[in-house]
Amino acid sequence: MSSGGAINEILNQLLDHNISRRSFMKALGVAGVSAAGISSMVKSAQAVEKGIAPLTGRSFTGTGGQLIVEQMKSAGVKYLFTNPGSYEYGFLDGFLDQPMQLILGMHEGIVISAADGYAKVSGEPAFVLIHVVATAQALGQLYNSHVDGTPMVVTAGMRENESLSDEFVLAARPGWDLKDMTRQFTKISWQTRDAKALPTQIRRAFKLATTEPGGPVYLAISEAAQTKKNVTATIYDRDNFIIPNEMPPNPDTLKEAARALLAARAPVIWLGDQVTKDHACAELLELAELLCIPACDYPLPSVPNDDPSLETSFPVSCVYANFPHKHPLYAGVYDAKGKDLVLALGFIHNLPGLYRFGMKENTPMICCSTSGDYMGRVFPFNIAMVANTKLFLRGLIDTIKDMATATRIKQIAASRRGQEPDYGNKAAKLKRENMTLSPIHPDLVAAVMDEELDRNCILVHEYHQSSQQFFSTGPRENDKMWVSSKGLCLGWGVGAALGAKIAAPDRQVVLDIGDGAVMYSASGFWSMARYETPVLTVVSNNHCYESVRKVFAGYNGRMKAANRYTGTAIDHPLVDFVTLAKSQGCDGIRVERSADLRPAIKRGIEATRAGTPFLIDVDVARAGAGADSTWFQKFSVAKSRKKKI
Repeated sequence: MSSGGAINEILNQLLDHNISRRSFMKALGVAGVSAAGISSMVKSAQAVEKGIAPLTGRSFTGTGGQLIVEQMKSAGVKYLFTNPGSYEYGFLDGFLDQPMQLILGMHEGIVISAADGYAKVSGEPAFVLIHVVATAQALGQLYNSHVDGTPMVVTAGMRENESLSDEFVLAARPGWDLKDMTRQFTKISWQTRDAKALPTQIRRAFKLATTEPGGPVYLAISEAAQTKKNVTATIYDRDNFIIPNEMPPNPDTLKEAARALLAARAPVIWLGDQVTKDHACAELLELAELLCIPACDYPLPSVPNDDPSLETSFPVSCVYANFPHKHPLYAGVYDAKGKDLVLALGFIHNLPGLYRFGMKENTPMICCSTSGDYMGRVFPFNIAMVANTKLFLRGLIDTIKDMATATRIKQIAASRRGQEPDYGNKAAKLKRENMTLSPIHPDLVAAVMDEELDRNCILVHEYHQSSQQFFSTGPRENDKMWVSSKGLCLGWGVGAALGAKIAAPDRQVVLDIGDGAVMYSASGFWSMARYETPVLTVVSNNHCYESVRKVFAGYNGRMKAANRYTGTAIDHPLVDFVTLAKSQGCDGIRVERSADLRPAIKRGIEATRAGTPFLIDVDVARAGAGADSTWFQKFSVAKSRKKKI
């Protein structure tokens, strides 16, 4: 019998009361267990006897970098998303020959967005390593992850700037440190110089990132801490530091909410992404159908403008499609017209946007989310609770059925029927007239994609002018899974699609992206090719920053009068996205005619089924105010020369 087997046998004898505690300790000593080990095992045995699961810790001795890696493994990390540099060598030396997979991005923005996409699809916290002050290059995508509440542990090397001279290359400026860069876009940012504390610091990072509201955290680790040798610390498994999201609702508050919903004439459910994170979508659909209550997404706050058409520029403002978008009860973005009660579920950000959609401060509101941070911040509530939204909805449904007879519930639902919003289907029908236009209209691209893609594909979205109403998105098994970013900082999509496919290799992943967004993140195609990541990328190329131009037009000022929009045309020169992708190992094709669109998408699907990434560059029409403007402020450095050098 091995020593481990002998020790387990001794422990079982104690728990079965076949030996005394004194004999147990003596037997452990004979088996070679140290005094500290005997003490730890006695405490564990006592905990088991009391019905408490013992801490699953183990001692480990190694370098600081190895301690980080051991704690990562015990936290369940499978992938390290990174763009490393010269001062992370201690960490990566410890990472060598470990079972985790390194995913290399060519820019810190790609690294963060890939980790973000992975976390959003897998539901697991992502782990990132980036380079010292190059942390600054990650901030745009770190902002997106912060807005979306994505659980992510971001680490970096750290050069000391408080010894000898305070001027160091690739170090924070004198009087500052790395955590000052990231503090506003993280739940917490800190740095450490203590090698022995590294496992504790990593556990703390995971705990903070995953505790609701989730979000990224940042930990900078000094060179000395990474490289210190013969450091001994305890490594714990994830169950000992990641807090489960199992907060139950208050039964009395459930009764208040149930009474309000039964009494309301025209309630509406306003959705946030915690509904999907809590796996509460089935219960949400059950409640909506039980009482015939429409469900809608919350709108994004946008720049004030005088063009009402701009309000539909961002029809979906959630990370996920928390409700099936082709369901008759789906109502699109929030509309307060005629509503007398709002059930707000799982929201995090963007409350001010509701002012523009008719919501009044005295509109009765019921709030439930796993965090109370944003409840009552802008709009007062009548009923509120901090609880897991799945447990809340299950309890609410059961309470409603206890409080009202089946006949009364049917009568209430029947009184609300006949006015179902059916937003997704109605919007798609209205846009059918755009199917035959030339150049290719974005509506046609969306309609063909929806027909040709797998019913349950993952649609990673970073094209803010696309016709989202055509997509059969939702949380059900045969709905397309919608994944986006509310932060709207461009450059998220390519990396996010890479991370999404890593998280779900057995589901089709399609990136729906605009031409402007691609240029923020095009180096991500290299990572797709290196890791043989079969993502289908569809670039809707309208040669401009259309979202920006529409806002400029909405201002209704001098730019609109002159039909010249500063800094929005990006077609001179026109980027060849197919060649750009091919230069990094991804095949592709350009589409300029409507007749070629469907065959191109079929070809792209075949390529990804064969295991390779593929890009389709679709030349699409511009739309909205200023669509015919191709003006840009011309300037030639060559012509400004006095010497031809």
